[in-house]
Amino acid sequence: MHSDPLSTQFAALADPTRRAILARLAQGEASVNELAEPFDMSLPAVSRHIKVLENAGLISRSRTAQWRPAKFEPMAMKSVADWLDQYRHFWESSFDRLDAYLKYIQTAGGRR
Repeated sequence: MHSDPLSTQFAALADPTRRAILARLAQGEASVNELAEPFDMSLPAVSRHIKVLENAGLISRSRTAQWRPAKFEPMAMKSVADWLDQYRHFWESSFDRLDAYLKYIQTAGGRR
């Protein structure tokens, strides 16, 4: 579907249900049934969301007997955070310039 990992990760993160699943998994491993509890959707629908997150590398699944817990993979979010970080610098710089301008117009240098 997507050609690069970052696009796949952003596509996975675009859905609020998947973000909620990630938030839950950040608290610890969980089964599909546990992940499905807060949602008003079928178990297969939740499983599809889990599969999207797994394909994006944001979660992993293991097998212990009959239990297949899902686990959050925080290092997979590093590329997303790194990409966003460059824009954080842009916004901080923009706000710093705006702050300097506002201070300038509030002082004698900005009065006419």
